Amino acid sequence: MTELVSVKNLGMTFSNRQVLKDLNFKIERGSMTSLIGPNGVGKTTLVRILIGSLQPTAGELTFSPDKQSLNIGYVPQFRNLEAEYPLSIRSFVSLNQLTKHLPWHTKSERQALDKILAQTHLTALQKTTVGNASGGEKQKAYLAQALISEPDLLILDESTASLDIETKEEVMALVAELNRLHGLTVIFVTHDLDLARKYTDQYLFLKRGQYEMGPMSQLDPNLELD
Repeated sequence: MTELVSVKNLGMTFSNRQVLKDLNFKIERGSMTSLIGPNGVGKTTLVRILIGSLQPTAGELTFSPDKQSLNIGYVPQFRNLEAEYPLSIRSFVSLNQLTKHLPWHTKSERQALDKILAQTHLTALQKTTVGNASGGEKQKAYLAQALISEPDLLILDESTASLDIETKEEVMALVAELNRLHGLTVIFVTHDLDLARKYTDQYLFLKRGQYEMGPMSQLDPNLELD
């Protein structure tokens, strides 16, 4: 695998409060990494730096040599839209397509939409309104919406936190399938260590004022985050 993201001596300070200090890690293309740690240690800050909404106060963030910036797909924590939400799954997913032709997509845009609906197992459900979809189907729609732009990096930001166990497994199994079949690079922000161990290759463990990174097999089996 080749390097996609490199972080060197990264630091972030807000009004004399240091959130991140001397953080160093690399994300390889095609890897699946769990970003873990208790609340308040800087996970959200790091995600905001990765997606470009914050600039670090120290250190540097660089991307693979052929990229000045990354196309990042972002899936938030599960949001249970109201039953009255009117858009179909197909229309909801298409909202992330950068097009001037809405609501009439070009042929290539329709093909991209068909492709991502198939990859996320939503083709048969594409006419279902999002409001009437199950929790797992809604979260797959968010996932498909994030993936339609063919991101270099997918960030799952506590995106399974409010789902039941069966649905969590379903969503993460789908992400692992996309990683395996299409080389999708994933950062999974989570407190669920069982899911992290089952579906990701490595971990980045943020602690107060320090960090630890390694293969998932080396994560302390007795670790508790809460």
